[in-house]
Amino acid sequence: MTSCGIKSQDFDQMVDQLIDNSVPLIYPDSLNSLLKSEPDLVILDAREKSEYDVSHLQNAIWVGYDNFKLENLKIGTDKDIVVYCSVGYRSEKVGEKLEDAGFRNVSNLHGGIFDWVNHGYPIVDNNGKNTVKIHPYSNSWGKWLTKGEKTYE
Repeated sequence: MTSCGIKSQDFDQMVDQLIDNSVPLIYPDSLNSLLKSEPDLVILDAREKSEYDVSHLQNAIWVGYDNFKLENLKIGTDKDIVVYCSVGYRSEKVGEKLEDAGFRNVSNLHGGIFDWVNHGYPIVDNNGKNTVKIHPYSNSWGKWLTKGEKTYE
């Protein structure tokens, strides 16, 4: 049970119902370890710009979801890529587009930035400074955030 009364298995169940597992998953603990050993890892944020502007994973590149365009990506198809959003749905769809375009090493962050923050991993603001602020997308989705300070700025 979390501090807000949400069980972590309820969160996992919600995520598992939303995604199709069409893109390989990476979990927060594994991504945290990978970030320490693979400095060239490409991290793509598939949330709306307003969400990204509040906070994101360090070195994440904003690509959006509604306006995602492959031609805007200037990375090789052989790069290791992790895509994330709030909980994993939008990032899975962006990951599918990447795979369809020939990117070979794409992963979707299971539970997205919500699970990342709920596990206690850091996020940064647009100045690269650690922050606890996180955009919960909407009030109804915000219930899944058990850590961090929800803000819609």
